[in-house]
Amino acid sequence: MNPSSESVSQTLPPPSGGALVPRTRLRTRFLLSMVLITSGLTALSLLVVRQSMQSHVREGIVQDLRNSVTTFQNFQHDRELMLTHSAELVAYLPITRAIMTARDAATIQDASKDVWQLTGSDLLVLVDRNGKVVALHTKSEGLTRDAAQKYFERSLNEEDSSHWWFGDHHLYQTFVQPVYFGSKTEGPLLGFLIIGYEIDDRLAREVSKVSASQVAFSYGDEIVATTLTSDQVHSAGVRALAAGSSQSAPLDVEVGRENFVATSLDLSAHQKTPVRLTALGSYDQAAKFLGNLNRLLLLLGLTAVLLGSGLVFLISYTFTRPLATLVEGVRALEHGDYYHPLDPRGSDEVAELTSAFDRMRASLLKTQQALLESEQLATIGRMASSISHDLRHALAAVVANSEFLCDGGLTSAQREELYQEVRTGVNQMTDLIDSLLEFARTRESLSPTYASVSETVQRAMQSVRLHPRHQGTLIEVHGSGQSLAWFDPRKLERALYNLLLNACEAAPSSEGRVLVTVERAGPAVTIAVSDNGPGIAEPIRDKLFHPFVSFGKQNGTGLGLTVVQKIVQDHGGQIVLERTADARTVFRITLPGRAQQGPADAGDDELTAHPFLAVDHDRATENSIRHSDT
Repeated sequence: MNPSSESVSQTLPPPSGGALVPRTRLRTRFLLSMVLITSGLTALSLLVVRQSMQSHVREGIVQDLRNSVTTFQNFQHDRELMLTHSAELVAYLPITRAIMTARDAATIQDASKDVWQLTGSDLLVLVDRNGKVVALHTKSEGLTRDAAQKYFERSLNEEDSSHWWFGDHHLYQTFVQPVYFGSKTEGPLLGFLIIGYEIDDRLAREVSKVSASQVAFSYGDEIVATTLTSDQVHSAGVRALAAGSSQSAPLDVEVGRENFVATSLDLSAHQKTPVRLTALGSYDQAAKFLGNLNRLLLLLGLTAVLLGSGLVFLISYTFTRPLATLVEGVRALEHGDYYHPLDPRGSDEVAELTSAFDRMRASLLKTQQALLESEQLATIGRMASSISHDLRHALAAVVANSEFLCDGGLTSAQREELYQEVRTGVNQMTDLIDSLLEFARTRESLSPTYASVSETVQRAMQSVRLHPRHQGTLIEVHGSGQSLAWFDPRKLERALYNLLLNACEAAPSSEGRVLVTVERAGPAVTIAVSDNGPGIAEPIRDKLFHPFVSFGKQNGTGLGLTVVQKIVQDHGGQIVLERTADARTVFRITLPGRAQQGPADAGDDELTAHPFLAVDHDRATENSIRHSDT
């Protein structure tokens, strides 16, 4: 891994982690908003139209009822005039006068039957000059002489031309006419003639045809004639209308299971017991048309919503498509793509925003390139400074010891000591150069084999034990099985050597202890290296794996852990500082169960299938490594 690229990657902000929260797209929100608004306005319009139509239908029914009442009033007035003239004509008939001159009530009763049939009325009553009923004829039984006597006496005190008599559920409209022997002014009074016409269902049907509505005649709280059905007559609404006060204002009433608009007309203005005509217009019959109209309006509303939604979708797509393209460009920039195509055409605000974003993206690209160049120069400067210092120190030791070797008076022991010092300096320079070359190598430089991680750990541990300064440090290895995996034994041994060397240097000189644990966790293999040193210093914890970072070491290059991280990452694994505290620091390396195959992986499947070949291949690799080292 290139140090400069690592620095640039640290400068750029990492992508946000965690679970992505699903967000509603602007186009969807715009479409939903417009659909909701369109639906709401359409529903409101339909509701207003429906209420208006209902009000209009009710007003139409009320107007029809008022017209019906007015028509009946005119009809009733003409009818009363006709019946009054008819009663006058009958009263002036000679036969009527002759009958009234008789003194015997039975004779009058029998003789008046022909007169009754002549009138064609439903009731005929004759009263003598003393006010006593002497003859009574009715088509329907129920009205007695006593009742007729009572109603006659009451009718004499009323000023109306017509009167209402009621007997045994039969209601009669009667007309009282005096009978004179001669003219009204000169002839004596012989008695009175009363002609009555019953208010029955036949009359109710005739009135219903004239008024184009259902009608009901009531005497007090009793319905005497109606066009309603028997179930409707016994409903609470009709009885409430019959028993209620006479009102000209229309009322909504439920008759049976049908809704009506009703209005009443008082036919007896001067009677204690009112006689009413109630006209009822069916609201449900008129509502059938309203129901059809509602279905038509609903169909039109749904069609409007669908068409409106389609138009809104097209409009929203036209408006939000540039925004979606801009969002894709922002996401591409978030992932480091500075060349995602954008379409800044147009003259609206979105086009201006796209052009501004494109200019900003180009400016960021230039800034990143400049930053990368500056980071590269800074990294090269730090590298040159560190390398020059380390090389100058090692070269000074080599030059000084070489000059001492030129002295002819040295003993063999002194020469051997000077030679070892020169060799140590050369090894330090060689190790520094190897560490630097490790950064230039890529993953393809690995030569993975199917080998034992525990054996590689043992070889790295033996190399550290040979170091003179760390022979007093106790190094222990705990492992389970062979922990076979695909890796480059030479590179991994180098990484473990650096890690163990750092652990030994961190451990105390007396009673220092380093523990290496090798375990298999599923397909992966983990290597934990811990020491009982004082822990990692606070100033370098956050940049522990950065190049040239060293703390408290006289001869440290600051590349040991960086090389370890590079080798582990080339294997597809990772190294983490698990914890650091007093007397306990743990580094954990995790290697995948099977690393990505490189060019040198030919025949890996064959080695896996034949373990003996794998062992021979491992031994041959180790021998080649040892020969190359020597």
